[in-house]
Amino acid sequence: MLRDFPALWEVTNDSKFVTARHSLQSIWKVGLAGPEQREMVLTHIIDRFKNGMNEKHYTLIRYDLIVGLRKLYDELKDEHIKKIAMELIESEEDSKYQKKYLSAWK
Repeated sequence: MLRDFPALWEVTNDSKFVTARHSLQSIWKVGLAGPEQREMVLTHIIDRFKNGMNEKHYTLIRYDLIVGLRKLYDELKDEHIKKIAMELIESEEDSKYQKKYLSAWK
């Protein structure tokens, strides 16, 4: 997975939004494979959340990233993952979307 992850991540940018979104909604599962895979997934999620504002439907993408972090947290109970999610949510300037992203953590 460490070698093939870049190709898998590329599918999250597929030209067909439905394909991209479905793959994005499942990518968190790679983080269950081990610490190296988890760090790789977290790094990519953080980068996409922070730098994906020019993407079409970026608020949906951001929501999917936050939900993925929640699912990863639920499986691993790793407070580091929760901390990352909360920092990303707090970085959202629009209170409407901040509330939406927080709803995944209630």
